[in-house]
Amino acid sequence: MREILGQLVAFDTVSHRPNMALMGYVRDLLEAARLTVTLVPDAGGGKANLFASTGPGAVGGVMLSGHTDVVPVEGQDWTVPPFALTEARGRYYGRGAADMKGFVACAVEAMLLAARRPLKVPLHLALSYDEEIGCMGVRSLIDLLAAAPVKPRFCIVGEPTGMQVATGHKGKVALRATCRGREGHSALAPLALNALHLSGDFLGAVRRVQAEVAATGLRDGDYDVPYTTLHVGKMSGGVQVNIVPNHAVLDFEIRSLAGEDVAGLIGRLEAEAEAIVAPLRGEFPEAAITVERLWDYPGLGTPSDAEVVRFVKGLTGANGTMKVAFGTEGGLFDARLGVPTVICGPGSMAQGHKPDEFVSVEQIERCRGMLAALVDRLEAGF
Repeated sequence: MREILGQLVAFDTVSHRPNMALMGYVRDLLEAARLTVTLVPDAGGGKANLFASTGPGAVGGVMLSGHTDVVPVEGQDWTVPPFALTEARGRYYGRGAADMKGFVACAVEAMLLAARRPLKVPLHLALSYDEEIGCMGVRSLIDLLAAAPVKPRFCIVGEPTGMQVATGHKGKVALRATCRGREGHSALAPLALNALHLSGDFLGAVRRVQAEVAATGLRDGDYDVPYTTLHVGKMSGGVQVNIVPNHAVLDFEIRSLAGEDVAGLIGRLEAEAEAIVAPLRGEFPEAAITVERLWDYPGLGTPSDAEVVRFVKGLTGANGTMKVAFGTEGGLFDARLGVPTVICGPGSMAQGHKPDEFVSVEQIERCRGMLAALVDRLEAGF
């Protein structure tokens, strides 16, 4: 496992870079053990998903899922090399150690172990790309699995949960508001229409809707933030200070609880946008704020008494369940494939996306224990 993890961390698979070298390394390991491996490349051929199986007939069974991309390290103050595995103080350091190459290394090791065992039920491995930018890459792999005659019975997504069994996360939709005004000289600013001012007005509308949702909307106490959230993450516009800008953009998101009327929230914001610009059109007919959906992924809401929950709790020895604040590909496996899914993996997202990212050796060993117990169950026929 340590050798595999060291190799995985050494591949610089920041989302905007290729991951094919990493996938080739994993494919070669698995094929040398006589596993069936399929790569699903993107249109440019620089990135790929990987799907591998071992066991009888390679249908049904349990699927282990992880992503291979990581977030950038630029602008972060690392004290260890980010793309080299460092073991110190009972921790494995390196970009992706927690999120989530630690689990991927354990899953690859489990596949190699399973290949040497007379399984009665198959084990599958699904590795994806571009998860960090909206779970984008895995969708072509899901299309492949959707066309298969039989789906995996269960899926375990190994995002870091401290090896607790997580049954849910919020859904997310990423949106963009484009504001159009009229340019002008700043000395005559009142005669122009400042698009950044429009964007500020729209940002205020987002905050008002958020306040209402927090006060009166749906609630789920299993989450740290127990309500649907609206968040503006980026605002841009303007050229220089003496030009009234005619164009501005806000990128924002909605992270929604199960049962939330997301379309209704978007409709409310579109109505707020129209209310901002409508009084201005007599003087500025070009005035507009348009809202567009960029991408989304569904939430995950596996019932706490589901068979997959009982099964994975039996592997880990856990008593309870939790929900996580971050999104995963689990919602897509559940919603688009109908595969019952939980999230369970080593480490904590509190270490993810930070300098000196790490996963503890203890957490990795607990994950290896869970996956060894899984292989035993598959050999016994569940």
